[in-house]
Formats: sequence, structure tokens, C-alpha cells
Amino acid sequence: MKTKAAAWLPFLVILVFASAAGAQNNAQAANSDKSAAATPPSDTQAKNVQEYIELLRSNVRQEKAQIMGAVMQLSADDAAKFWPIYAEYNTELTKVNDQRVANIEEYARNYSRMTDQKADELVQNSMQFRKARTELLAKYYERVKQSLGAVTAARFLQVEDQLLLIIDLQIESSLPLVGESS
Repeated sequence: MKTKAAAWLPFLVILVFASAAGAQNNAQAANSDKSAAATPPSDTQAKNVQEYIELLRSNVRQEKAQIMGAVMQLSADDAAKFWPIYAEYNTELTKVNDQRVANIEEYARNYSRMTDQKADELVQNSMQFRKARTELLAKYYERVKQSLGAVTAARFLQVEDQLLLIIDLQIESSLPLVGESS
């Protein structure tokens, strides 16, 4: 019981961090929305946002792998099979996440002048991202299942899904609601 609690500790720390970061970002977004709506982002601001996205991605990937390793509790033989599969999954997930980043950047560019057509386009893109990510998870569930069995694959899917939900919450809570300022 003690080792399971220790394994979940980093996961809970991220959950608390994500909640706090979301609350802080909402407060900052509320304050900056008024000025952001009036002036488009400068090249420097756009570059800073892109650098922040890359930093966040690298930190999240590292933390996800650490949490995954702690929770999966794999033997040395199973770890030798699992980690190459997980690395391939993360490579493909990064490509899928690029769709999301592009959609968020498009949302930011159009937030202050949102139209019905653009809102629909952004929502459709978001649903395509979610579908692609779900299909990717299903693909890698099958790969882990074939290599390590259904129980280990189910644990992978459960932990990965929880981590993705936390990341989703952090991202979504930092975005202003569409039409909030209009």
C-alpha cells in the first residue's frame, strides 16, 4: 500500500499544480483580455507564446514519463518492452498535439473578432484533434496489450488518460470562453 501511495504522489502534485495554474491563468486572462482585444499580439509576444508552448511541452513530457514509470511498476523485462512503445506513442502524440497547438493559436488570433464561421471551424478542428488522440490511444493500447498483456495495457491507458485529462484541464482553463468579451 505504501508503494502505491508513493507512486501516486507525483500525480497528485501535478493535479494540484494544474488546478493552481489554471486559477492563476484565468485571473491573468481576465485582466489581459481587455487589453488583448484592443491590440493584436506583437511579433515578440507571438514568439514568447511559442517558446512557452515548447517549454511547457518538454516539461509535461518529462513529468508524464516520470509519473508513468512510477505508476506502471514494471519489471526490468517488461520495462524493456514498454518504454520503446511509449516513446513511439509520444512521438505520434506530439504530432497530434501540433494540431491542437495550431487550433489554439488560430483561436488566439481570432478571439477578439470571432465569427460564427470561425467558431464552427475551430470547434470542428478541436473535435478532429480529440478523435485523432483517441484513435492513437486505441492503437497503442493494442500494441502494449500484444507485448505485455491486457492488464498492463489497461493500466497504461488508464494512467495516460488521467494525465491527458489533467493537461487538458490546465490548457482549457487558461483559455477565455469564446464570445466572453463580445
